[in-house]
Amino acid sequence: MHELILLRHAEAVPIETSGDDLQRPLSARGEQEAQAAGLWLAAHGLRPDRVLCSPTRRTDETTRLALAAIDNAPVPQQANEIYDASPGELLALLDQHADADTVMLVGHNPGMERLVALLVEGRSDEFRGMPPGALAVLHLDGALEPGNARLDAFWSP
Repeated sequence: MHELILLRHAEAVPIETSGDDLQRPLSARGEQEAQAAGLWLAAHGLRPDRVLCSPTRRTDETTRLALAAIDNAPVPQQANEIYDASPGELLALLDQHADADTVMLVGHNPGMERLVALLVEGRSDEFRGMPPGALAVLHLDGALEPGNARLDAFWSP
């Protein structure tokens, strides 16, 4: 893997509205954020070879809307491990997909923002945050290890 695209799910309705965290849909604003993320990826020529998505409704909707803007986008693979994952758990999952050149992972905070900090800075105790719908594009210099990535781009709606 040479490139990793991390996409935090877009804005979802509050849990009080849906009652079940796994089934929370995107808000109207979240739908626009997800579409904008896909347009940004397409405009920058970023096309993942493999897409891993958390099993929640909001990540599924974010993934579907973002990938709609990308020609010949791959079919997303649901990965239950992403939901409520630590950076270490996300690294273990990504290790299983090291054969793909560009992987896109669609998930949740705090795991996503901590994974960026771990891969770029070598530690996940201090992280800057990823708002809903934000994208981080990381270039990997060799193995998928802490401190072995360069943040090439960060975008948020």
